[in-house]
Amino acid sequence: MQQRHRPYGIILSALAAGLLLLFLVSCCLGRYPVPLDQIVRILLSGLGGSVEKTWSNAMEAAVLRIRLPRIALSCLVGCSLSTAGAAYQSAFQNPMASSDLLGASSGAAFGAALALLLGAKAGMVTASAFAFSLLTVALVTLVSVRAPGRRTVSLILGGVMVSSLFSAGTSYIKLVADPSNQLPEITYWLMGSLSGTSAQSVRFACVPMALGLLLLLLLRWRLNLLTLGDDEARALGVHAGRLRLAVVLCSTLVTAASVSVSGLIGWIGLVVPHLSRKLVGSDMRALLPCSMLLGALFLLLVDDVSRNLLPTEIPIGILTAFIGAPFFLYLVTRKEAAE
Repeated sequence: MQQRHRPYGIILSALAAGLLLLFLVSCCLGRYPVPLDQIVRILLSGLGGSVEKTWSNAMEAAVLRIRLPRIALSCLVGCSLSTAGAAYQSAFQNPMASSDLLGASSGAAFGAALALLLGAKAGMVTASAFAFSLLTVALVTLVSVRAPGRRTVSLILGGVMVSSLFSAGTSYIKLVADPSNQLPEITYWLMGSLSGTSAQSVRFACVPMALGLLLLLLLRWRLNLLTLGDDEARALGVHAGRLRLAVVLCSTLVTAASVSVSGLIGWIGLVVPHLSRKLVGSDMRALLPCSMLLGALFLLLVDDVSRNLLPTEIPIGILTAFIGAPFFLYLVTRKEAAE
């Protein structure tokens, strides 16, 4: 009962302010230090503001061409993966559901590995990962339609089977890849990283991400009805099956776009929605926006650690696994995880 009276507006405003502050601080961090006041001036100038130039061309290039695209993409990917995870958990009424439930990540990994094996450039690797990610979910959907029994169970089982198939394909590609050049590239991509992010990558990902996130936001109040059961939801005028399918498609779209530009970054879709639930409760009207902000903040913070902790950049997938695996153990060993 206490969750209903939580100050949602204050919590969401605090997260938004924290994200903005971390965004500015992240622009300062790197091998080439740039003062915070110069960061603000450069960003205002980039937005078309009339600001006296007090910074060097090297500072401007470091901020606008290198750091800003990477920071923006880390926010988009974190927002998308965490929102997809929250939507999956609500749609399937399973606290262990995550954004790669239907094999979107496995399909993207196979597509990227295949493109790298064929010697494709970075843009084609991203496009191949995105295409195979959508293809994987299409196959899963086809299996669930043809399989007898409950559609939800068939969807999950189809995801497990198709995901295993594409994972086997990825393993075979790694087996036949050139161990000197291709195999290290494939392995590094599978670890997940935002290194080398460009404005083109951001433009490629932001359209499907924005479309999927907008539709999920519009459907968030209906997601609360799924907790009542399919029959009760239908009595209130909501077709649970169609709603669940729409949520799955939107969540898959943002997951596919995220994985195609960042590689495999796990655990965010599992960890962040549960942390958001601790802050605002289970009401999807507040949980989804909270997951968006907290996911963006979380991945941006992890990316800052990734690129600044050691002289050599640490793949983000490794850091998120270090955080996510202990949290998963915490979930499965506590009775509250099922609530």
